[in-house]
Amino acid sequence: MGFTIGGIREMRSGARRRGRSSECTAVAEFTGLWGWDVVAGARAAGGACSCGDRDCPAPGAHPLDFAPQVRAGATLDEVTKTWGEFPGASVMLAVGGAFDVIEVAEPAGRNALVRLERMGLPLGPVTATPEGRAQFLVAPGAAAELPDLLYRMGWDDPTALDLRALGPGTHITAPPSDRAGLGPVRWLRPPSLDTATRPPAARLLLGTLAYVAHRSRA
Repeated sequence: MGFTIGGIREMRSGARRRGRSSECTAVAEFTGLWGWDVVAGARAAGGACSCGDRDCPAPGAHPLDFAPQVRAGATLDEVTKTWGEFPGASVMLAVGGAFDVIEVAEPAGRNALVRLERMGLPLGPVTATPEGRAQFLVAPGAAAELPDLLYRMGWDDPTALDLRALGPGTHITAPPSDRAGLGPVRWLRPPSLDTATRPPAARLLLGTLAYVAHRSRA
């Protein structure tokens, strides 16, 4: 797929040699090192969205409709060519290709993360949004499988757990981009080469996430 550690080192050295923006280098890490599809996202300021829609339903929390997707494996040159058209845009990651997302309230997510690490279960990257949500990156297909997986584990209603899955056609804001004018998204568990390219199956985490989410709401 064209993303290697050596490749990203070349990107970084190329950025220094040619004065590339740190913004483009950061995007190239997402595409070139972690193997994720990226798209430029809107920013919000004073309640207004940079997309230009006065009635935007999600100011600063969606991809720009007119921005092309930067595919996994894109080089720094390719990123710079595209991203140069959208200076200051937030970085958004396309869900459903390299990963799906399971999202819970941040307090429940933090507690579940501690439990999962103690249990030695495989974990992928985890983000925290300024809206107070924790987002666990898991293997693709989780969104379609979630209702059936929860049902088999004895949980009938995901909404009662304040737990949901994001799949194809959705996007998340990448750290450290600002989201909705509320502040930056943060890593609770940053990506590594193994976890980014091979996120865990949702079923390995879901029991703990559902249990902790249920306890938190109770």
